[in-house]
Amino acid sequence: MPCPELFFDSSALFSGVISASGASRALLLLGEAGQVSITLSEQVVTETERAVARKLPRALADFRETIRATGMCIVRDPSPSEIEAYVDIIAHPADVPIVVAAVQVETDYLVTLNRRHFIDDPAVAERSELRIGTPGDALAWVRRYLMEAEV
Repeated sequence: MPCPELFFDSSALFSGVISASGASRALLLLGEAGQVSITLSEQVVTETERAVARKLPRALADFRETIRATGMCIVRDPSPSEIEAYVDIIAHPADVPIVVAAVQVETDYLVTLNRRHFIDDPAVAERSELRIGTPGDALAWVRRYLMEAEV
């Protein structure tokens, strides 16, 4: 059985990079161990790098090492026409490219800490046909997935 595929948004990635513990960090460590596959879009990388540089510049090296060590797949951002086709997928326009990128890679789980735009609006998951949740939700799902794979 292939390993679970996760798509991180910038909030989840930032949390995992700057924290020594927590679900985001645990998922990144599972990525390093080859137990999950993590995908990011170029936008997520850029947003996260800017946030780390602004809020915790001494962690920039950790950010870059995390991307290298986990073997994350970085995909191109969707084109303007691809974004236009999904413009109503989420209420916050800046998040449309994130959802579209996750849909395009056919991820198993979109991991985010952005409850307001992604999780609290169940229509986002319905329209995108994605499983969307917090790092804690994703970690619980990954545990169940891995346990079922062992059976």
